[in-house]
Amino acid sequence: MKVAIVGATGMVGNVMLKVLEERNFPLDELLLVASERSAGKILKYKGKDIKVISIPTAIEARPDIALFSAGGGTSLEWAPKFAEVGTTVIDNSSAWRMDGTKKLIVPEINAGELSKTDKIIANPNCSTIQMVMALAPLHKKYKIKRLVISTYQSVSGTGVKAVEQMENEIAGKEGDMAYPYPIHKNAIPQCDVFEENGYTKEEMKLVNETRKILCDDSIAVTATAVRIPTAGGHSESINVEFESDFDVNDVKQLLSETDGVTLQDNLDENLYPMPMYAHGKDDVFVGRIRRDASQPNTLNLWVVSDNLRKGAATNTVQIAEYLIKNDLV
Repeated sequence: MKVAIVGATGMVGNVMLKVLEERNFPLDELLLVASERSAGKILKYKGKDIKVISIPTAIEARPDIALFSAGGGTSLEWAPKFAEVGTTVIDNSSAWRMDGTKKLIVPEINAGELSKTDKIIANPNCSTIQMVMALAPLHKKYKIKRLVISTYQSVSGTGVKAVEQMENEIAGKEGDMAYPYPIHKNAIPQCDVFEENGYTKEEMKLVNETRKILCDDSIAVTATAVRIPTAGGHSESINVEFESDFDVNDVKQLLSETDGVTLQDNLDENLYPMPMYAHGKDDVFVGRIRRDASQPNTLNLWVVSDNLRKGAATNTVQIAEYLIKNDLV
């Protein structure tokens, strides 16, 4: 089993390396791939030094699986070229997510859709992954009618430059700006660029990807995505209206039994999810579960996850594990 990480020197690429090692991923050869300017750098995997190679060199090596986290433009250009030589690409960018010919996969929810013919597989947006992990079992039982989402997203979701901006501001240093405004002691109600409808691309990902993953275009979705000065972990306030009524205790029981979800909901002990405690973990944490008293069949949830792990690297690796386990690669 020959595996490539394309974008290995980036934030998500580094976490992919860590996740592969932690999960003892069954590989015989690991190719670490980045841009021409990063070729030759040395990264470590299981204590061994591995030299970073260029994308064309990696294609010549014909890996079985390529885990992509190098941006949409790179993916659009190079993923098909890997696929042409027989590589199965699992892409972490937005490039292929809404392509009708590509699967959008969260393994715990819809990995069963995958087949050997899927050579480019899309990994959903980080905010979408953690939300559908909590919502999928509830949708199955009560059927979701409408979602109102507010996100509180870490600077790590923007990348290294944004983390450095926040650290510089905390330290009182001048430096490059990833955002048009300071992020320290601030909240910026803009994640990604604005579209013609007044929503950002990030907000529309929550709308469109949720419907695709849950296979239900009838779900009404509206979202507001906000960047906040946390170093890692995204949080979401979700208001969900169901077609059927529910018992709050049944909802908690269902979520507590859901693979990949951890229930943290004990008001007597002030127990609820927070990004500080989700850091470095793969589960999605759910709490503050309560009925919306303002209208029928409606529930409020607070959902938190490490956006670089389950929101990106871990979900990608889990897809690869599923492919190997089911002899699809």
